[in-house]
Amino acid sequence: MATIYVYGPLGAGHVNPTLGIVTELVQRGHQVTYWAPQMFADRITETGARFEPVASTWEQLDGGPPQMHGKELIRAMGLLLGETAALVPQLNQAPPPDLVLHDGTLAWWGRVLAHNCDVPAVETWPNFVGNEHWSMNAYTKINPLNPRFLWQMLRIGRYLRRQGISDVVGFVQAKPAAARLVTIPRAFQYAGDTFTDWHFVGPGLTGRTFQSDWTPPQDDLPVLLVSLGTAYNARPDFFRMVISSAADRPWHVVLAIGDQIDPDALGPIPDNVEVHERVPQLAVLHYAHAFVTHAGMGSTMEGIVHQVPMVAVPQMAEQRANADRIAELGLGGALGPEGLDAAALWSAVDAIADDVGVRERLAQMRAECLAAGGAPKAAEVIERVLSRN
Repeated sequence: MATIYVYGPLGAGHVNPTLGIVTELVQRGHQVTYWAPQMFADRITETGARFEPVASTWEQLDGGPPQMHGKELIRAMGLLLGETAALVPQLNQAPPPDLVLHDGTLAWWGRVLAHNCDVPAVETWPNFVGNEHWSMNAYTKINPLNPRFLWQMLRIGRYLRRQGISDVVGFVQAKPAAARLVTIPRAFQYAGDTFTDWHFVGPGLTGRTFQSDWTPPQDDLPVLLVSLGTAYNARPDFFRMVISSAADRPWHVVLAIGDQIDPDALGPIPDNVEVHERVPQLAVLHYAHAFVTHAGMGSTMEGIVHQVPMVAVPQMAEQRANADRIAELGLGGALGPEGLDAAALWSAVDAIADDVGVRERLAQMRAECLAAGGAPKAAEVIERVLSRN
């Protein structure tokens, strides 16, 4: 039995993909402690791990969450550095574990803490990863000679050197990790066959009893789930458009609007529309006939596992890459923000909802997810790392 510390950032799309892995580790007898913001307490406790809350500097961000391109990506780097510098002193107080498991995209403090404790780190990556054959650079469009980018790298380097870490580029590229787990199947990754040093374990979804059940409607209408996720969802114009155009449509629409919008400001709600701040997404997807999604990777994998045709409406750079892949693989369609109106949205929904080819390709990708191994495969990789140390 090993002592494992898990670190998750303020982001449901980064915590949720770890829940199945942590559940599997606990069931195998490991002693797991999970540090994350308080909002994730219920779902982490459900895994059987010991939950420890942390105070995130991201809970109140001026200007909202950054977009992951251009100057906003530079802002994101600064936020990552600030969060890391704030959390490392808090988390350094715990006795050293045998292994650190942490989100590789955002939880940089996991790398620092593993280095400080001189223990191996295994990283979870709930998104596309990059190498010389494919990277997010096509979507993020960052100029490496931008003075503000160079200044942020200088700040990061100074901080890391104070922590005894000299390889700044290697740190940012996750080179110190003992293993890197990607929670998507290799078949969904762009240029997936070219990644030889990553473990594509696929999604390991849990039942999530921390969320309430959802009862399907009695009107026999097909269910359309509409959600823009938990971060980039301050789009009252989009939700008003969906609501106002849904009344005459042969759909039962389940709308998740997030916590940044006043439901009373969305206008009259037709009988075939239900509006929620949040919904138990897996429970709704079990009944859904189509899914209008922001194309966050977590939602994308959940749509695939439940074999629900998707219309992707991305809100930021990473989601645009996901949306393009959904369309490229024929798992649904993708719409850009330019000229998006009710006619375009409903036309896209109708086009994919009963498309036999889309459903066949979803079934094939779901099979790829299952073949990847999920949480048991991830736990095997982690235990191999433990056995070497």
